[in-house]
Amino acid sequence: MLRALLLENVHPVAAQNLRDAGIEVVERSGALDENELIESLADVQILGIRSKTQVTRKVVENAPGLLAVGTFSIGTNQIDLAAAAAHGVAVFNAPYSNTRSVVELALAEIIALTRRLTVRDKALHDGVWDKTAEGAHEVRGRTLGIIGYGNIGSQLSVLAENLGMRVVFYDAAEKLALGNAHRVETLDELLAVADAVTIHVDGRPGNAGLFGADLFDRMKPGAIFLNLSRGFVVDVAALREHVLSGHLSGAAVDVFPTEPKKRGDGFASELRGLDNVILTPHVGGSTEEAQEAIGEFVSKKVRDYVQTGSTTLSVNLPNLQLEHTGVGRIMLLHRNVPGVLAAVNQVFADHGANIEAQMLATRGDLGYVVTDISDVTQRGASVKLQEMASTVRLRIRDAFERPEFPPGPAAG
Repeated sequence: MLRALLLENVHPVAAQNLRDAGIEVVERSGALDENELIESLADVQILGIRSKTQVTRKVVENAPGLLAVGTFSIGTNQIDLAAAAAHGVAVFNAPYSNTRSVVELALAEIIALTRRLTVRDKALHDGVWDKTAEGAHEVRGRTLGIIGYGNIGSQLSVLAENLGMRVVFYDAAEKLALGNAHRVETLDELLAVADAVTIHVDGRPGNAGLFGADLFDRMKPGAIFLNLSRGFVVDVAALREHVLSGHLSGAAVDVFPTEPKKRGDGFASELRGLDNVILTPHVGGSTEEAQEAIGEFVSKKVRDYVQTGSTTLSVNLPNLQLEHTGVGRIMLLHRNVPGVLAAVNQVFADHGANIEAQMLATRGDLGYVVTDISDVTQRGASVKLQEMASTVRLRIRDAFERPEFPPGPAAG
């Protein structure tokens, strides 16, 4: 029986989907450090994580039985994708499932900061009746600057316009503007006009330190700033200085350079205690609706991969889905070098095997070919395929028995 390890309180629907597929599931709360993770993966084929667990090259190299990693979040920067691919480990994420939750939090924080609700709330909790319009504004008619116009940024753009905001956005890639949003060519253009600046970029290394003191200096006096993307993209000390100086009228931060591993742990940040600053513990996508949708989506992608070899929406392997014909299936992940498909089919021909269906996809240094063929395990072709120098991982599913997943040769 295949075994899955789910960490960090993944939604129960994920465990149920995997159990329904005949997979044994072990659930643990909280993240694991590198050595703990390696030890825990000794007899595990499927790993499910969220944002805290780091799947490093060392982890991948010391988990030869690992077939797939499901990250129950948008980001995948906590996984060494290249190492996973080189060892035949498929990685799946949830690029769309929590988009709405993040967008709604961003809108709520924009309104709260613009109306200075945090300051009014604190005053009343301290027993002070501070009724004033000073510093409070409507969002209607104000300009929202969005840095990163992907799934989240573009949806935020549409909803912000519905509130009467003007939207400008900056993205390094060419993106289609939705509604009346206006694409600017430089960050300076955006910062010069935006009353609220919000970051929605991905976790690629090039985004580290993206927003520092120089960009805060160029923001409009009195503007607000939001980061709901990645903790390492913002210079937190510079943000603190610009809030304290009054250059920024407020900020909201949901992600931090260093975050506690589990709920209830202590939290330290130089942003604590600042007026009109909202701090949330990485909960942009943490609504019950979003977590259930993520659990449903990722668990089914992982299930389909181990059962049928489907790599649709895998973030690190060639994407391929072959409709099953009801016979045995050979799933071969290989190095993308000339002649592999011809060699594979020659092996089948030498063993007198008939191909019922076949599909090949490539991605960078890797190729992936799925072949439906009768009685392949009895014909001996699988041994020849596993011995090929180009083979990264070979998996076999018999038409009538539970899948068997022999590991391929060690990948460099």
